[in-house]
Amino acid sequence: MPGPEPMTYADAGVDLDAADRSVELIGAAVRRTLRPEVLGGIGGFGGLFELDVKRYRHPVLVSGTDGVGTKVDYARRLDRLDTIGIDLVAMVVDDLVVSGAEPLFFNDYISVGRLDPDRVAAIVSGIADGCVLAGCALVGGETAEHPGLLADDEFDLAGFGVAVVERDEILGPDRVRPGDVLIGMASSGLHSNGYSLVRRIVGERDLQQAHGLSRSLADELLEPTAVYAGACLALRDEVELHALCHVTGGGLPGNLPRVLPDGLSATVDTETWRWPEIFDWLRTEGPVVDAEMWRAFNCGVGMAAVAPPDAADAAVEVLREHGVDAWILGGVVPSTPDAPRVRLAGA
Repeated sequence: MPGPEPMTYADAGVDLDAADRSVELIGAAVRRTLRPEVLGGIGGFGGLFELDVKRYRHPVLVSGTDGVGTKVDYARRLDRLDTIGIDLVAMVVDDLVVSGAEPLFFNDYISVGRLDPDRVAAIVSGIADGCVLAGCALVGGETAEHPGLLADDEFDLAGFGVAVVERDEILGPDRVRPGDVLIGMASSGLHSNGYSLVRRIVGERDLQQAHGLSRSLADELLEPTAVYAGACLALRDEVELHALCHVTGGGLPGNLPRVLPDGLSATVDTETWRWPEIFDWLRTEGPVVDAEMWRAFNCGVGMAAVAPPDAADAAVEVLREHGVDAWILGGVVPSTPDAPRVRLAGA
């Protein structure tokens, strides 16, 4: 009797030809991001980056990794894949720049149920867009096909980045002083946090409709995360800067304490800006109480800077010149035993 037909990787759901086609399609996107320090191109086992150590007195490398979380579900459902990569880059590089570090290079990881080269190319194009905005090179990545674990149209993303900063120029809590001023930087919307709660509130609503908003839910939910890295580096170079705070999961109350030394607290004047309408909509439709809104979302402040009082106005101007809406958000004050580390004045 003849034996069983020989099995192939394709029989198990993995299309190696599609993988090769994906690499071909993403080549142009990757090349858009390259910096002079990048050696070689895509296709190797590792990305090569030649750090010019002569530029630095005492360079320190800063690394970070993150994902986009459940926001990818909306990108999948709406088949709008060209901006979710910007979110991925932003979530990593905006953490790196908090140290005052310049993002150098980025790697991505994309897992898919079925490898569709055009869909992967759209995702990588967005990653490349984010890298261009951040000034870093996309030096490598991995696309993995997971048949049987993910549905054909499902995918997930992760990213890893490396930045560099002079050791004596690292920003952080040790520089922050009483009387320092907080400077807010406007978010572009939800960014990439709180989407598990968002999905619970939105439910089965038609995403193509506005539901009382000024644009569709789809547009609101897939608005890319702001990439602050370039503006923050300009701020670092042009004014005295003590700290930066990326406002992600935990909101202002959860993130500002990370850049405050023991004995100091932050006062945030919530009357200095208006929440973007998506946050008011979520608060009403949930409903969600204000305390939970502040913890789950950025509520309109995606990044905050801490600077001495005599540099605050100049800092606002620098940020605005680099395309970031900025304003005086509050200040740094001595702590008291019974007071929260972050006081939301007016909330």
